[in-house]
Amino acid sequence: MASSFCPKQALSFSNSAHQLHQSRAIPRDIHVRFPASVSSPSSRCGLKSKATTRLKVSATSATKVMDQSSRKASSQAPTVVEVDLGNRSYPIYIGAGLLDQPDLLQRHIHGKRVLVVTNTTVAPLYLDKTISALTDGNPNVTVESVILPDGEQFKNMETLMKVFDKAIESRLDRRCTFVALGGGVIGDMCGYAAASYLRGVNFIQIPTTVMAQVDSSVGGKTGINHPLGKNMIGAFYQPQCVLIDTDTLNTLPDRELASGLAEVIKYGLIRDAEFFEWQEQNMPLLLARDPTAFTYAIKRSCENKAEVVSQDEKESGVRATLNLGHTFGHAVETGVGYGQWLHGEAVAAGTVMAVDMSRRLGWIDDSLVQRVQKILEQAKLPTSPPETMTVEMFKSIMAVDKKVADGKLRLILLNGSLGNCVFTGDYDQKALDETLRAFSKS
Repeated sequence: MASSFCPKQALSFSNSAHQLHQSRAIPRDIHVRFPASVSSPSSRCGLKSKATTRLKVSATSATKVMDQSSRKASSQAPTVVEVDLGNRSYPIYIGAGLLDQPDLLQRHIHGKRVLVVTNTTVAPLYLDKTISALTDGNPNVTVESVILPDGEQFKNMETLMKVFDKAIESRLDRRCTFVALGGGVIGDMCGYAAASYLRGVNFIQIPTTVMAQVDSSVGGKTGINHPLGKNMIGAFYQPQCVLIDTDTLNTLPDRELASGLAEVIKYGLIRDAEFFEWQEQNMPLLLARDPTAFTYAIKRSCENKAEVVSQDEKESGVRATLNLGHTFGHAVETGVGYGQWLHGEAVAAGTVMAVDMSRRLGWIDDSLVQRVQKILEQAKLPTSPPETMTVEMFKSIMAVDKKVADGKLRLILLNGSLGNCVFTGDYDQKALDETLRAFSKS
């Protein structure tokens, strides 16, 4: 079951690279289907905790259909989702035109010095706008920038040193603020640099890809890759805020947009059945970049991520379930070479493998397997790994996965009805071996 996709073209949890491209017209009469009632993530998951009160969402709802032609971005209040971590809590601002609202960023700047970390693709599009947002009406703030090469293959120590070089050359002190402007690679590297520089300085996330907006910018995971494994070097380090300007998706290539949808789909599979069903109905609108549908998908994804992080910041339990498909997917990214497959593409193939293994264990039925296959195909994502991956490659790379404990590989697998999963090392090894053989060469 090797893939023909070409990238170039036992804890139990229940119910729970930009480029300018051609603008596309969205029909005004498009109707976005929303669930009849949107319950809190904790009620959907059956999790008994204080997370229900921890998750704070502003009255501005992403589900309201707004007249895009008449509203002014600068006056539109953002949707706000809060990640509750006590005195380290922070807001996620979501909305169109947020980079045109300087106060949102400036209220989170510490000191008078800012370093914007971005890449060669995003800088021409949004660096000037970001600098303006940081300095408008605030002449006491000075902004430096460092522009890194674009791509997962540059998420390494050599590239990270360019951030430190710029910070030290600019004589930035402990009251400075680092700003990550870009996708997941930039967010991870800037966050790790902030965690390490002078033993920790403040930083802000401005994610500009779907992947970063719905997942990687939230929760404080930062780091770089090692040739032997993805994200093996890093730290948990929370930002001061996450600012998601949905207008940045207008310049995102189709392939990057589809890649990010893999993480959106994940939330529905592991803990939010109602959200998954909404995606099944609205995937064409997401691919068409309908602004109302996308704002809702980002908001709902951030709500799910925020609740999980509030409960388990350092991934000792429930947070690990957010890695559905990632163990197989990270093996693909490492095996074929960083940057050959986008993260979401690899996660999509890995999700199919995790679902296949869950079925072989008898934990889910065939109908759920078929639904997963169908929605990933709808999202234009691969449903099997590249043909170059072998069983031995999977096993050797997965052996150093971060979820290995006492020599046992723990996996996130589906168990039961839609929205239920387990994080466990207690499974029949035969099922894993059969899945690997089914999807890769011996």
